[in-house]
Amino acid sequence: MKAAILAGGYGTRLSEETTLRPKPMVEIGGKPILWHIMRHYSKFGINEFVILLGYKGYFIKEYFSNYYLHKSDVTIDTSTGEMKFHNGEAENWKVTLVDTGLETMTGGRVLRAKEYLKNETFMLTYGDGVSNVDLNTLQKFHESHGKTLTLTAVQPQERFGVLEFGEKDSITRFLEKPKGEGAWINGGFFMCNPDIFEYLNEGDKTIFERQPMEELVRKNQLMAYRHEGFWKCMDTLRDKELLEAYWQKGETPWTI
Repeated sequence: MKAAILAGGYGTRLSEETTLRPKPMVEIGGKPILWHIMRHYSKFGINEFVILLGYKGYFIKEYFSNYYLHKSDVTIDTSTGEMKFHNGEAENWKVTLVDTGLETMTGGRVLRAKEYLKNETFMLTYGDGVSNVDLNTLQKFHESHGKTLTLTAVQPQERFGVLEFGEKDSITRFLEKPKGEGAWINGGFFMCNPDIFEYLNEGDKTIFERQPMEELVRKNQLMAYRHEGFWKCMDTLRDKELLEAYWQKGETPWTI
């Protein structure tokens, strides 16, 4: 099975980083968040990836073009340009990098990669969110209902702590960063049947989360897999710093 990763957006809310590089290349613990996402898939035996590029996509192309070099010791003969690699430990990944256009919307990006994804069920997620979602259980759930699309539903934590009050404004309870009040949102980590492409009929203007999903709802073809474990989207600099703090403490709840 292949996993497609949306990696082409501008990432404007993280402009402190994304003026220089695309958001999936922003680093956590010295590794791009894209690498963390791919490592998660790899833990479940998924090692074929289709990366949907757009904004500053050449950064991602260059990263994977030199991936083995980054992961190895190297001896270079400057007179001939010959390179010899030593102690290479690169992951066993097959990565297809697809330029899906600078202004293309999420659904349009998936559509542009159809030739690499057609005729088989595939996984799909965003290039800025990490989670410890059990992909084997997600796959079993998807196969059990037979519908076109499964999304992983998550309950994000509140940004600030919540206070509960008693008499005369005394505080009776303090909850630090609790889960949302029963609200479930789209956390990515989709599973898509091949007929998903029939719903991406607005070309590059197709926003995956709007018209296609709305039509899937009307046709009863969209299901939610509820994930109650860790999930975090790196949407802002604060989110990036939080993930980095996890890493520095040796706590990476998005890893298996």
